[in-house]
Amino acid sequence: MSGYLTTHVLDTATGRPAQGLRIELFRLDGDSRNLLAETDTNADGRTDAHILPAEKFAPGEYELVFHVGDWLDAQGTPGESPRFLNVVPLRFGMAQADHYHVPLLISPYGYSTYRGS
Repeated sequence: MSGYLTTHVLDTATGRPAQGLRIELFRLDGDSRNLLAETDTNADGRTDAHILPAEKFAPGEYELVFHVGDWLDAQGTPGESPRFLNVVPLRFGMAQADHYHVPLLISPYGYSTYRGS
């Protein structure tokens, strides 16, 4: 089995997918961060393709960076300036070739994540 990574972003304040939210994926190697992918979420709050496809998978440390503040601004979501949440980085490890799903649940004042399936 080949490993790969997917993600999904839901706006828990509105109960809808976060369409058009920019996401970056980095591989972490010691002190260096190497950009592997940059994409926007689709109408379902997912990426159109695996954010890390099987042919690029390697065990290691990764970081997903979700540009939540820009997305909230684009939605016209009321909030403080500067926003309480702006950029949400999630660092995690992938130890073996498997399907890793790292979703993000957001609102203007909080977020949560988990390893999904």
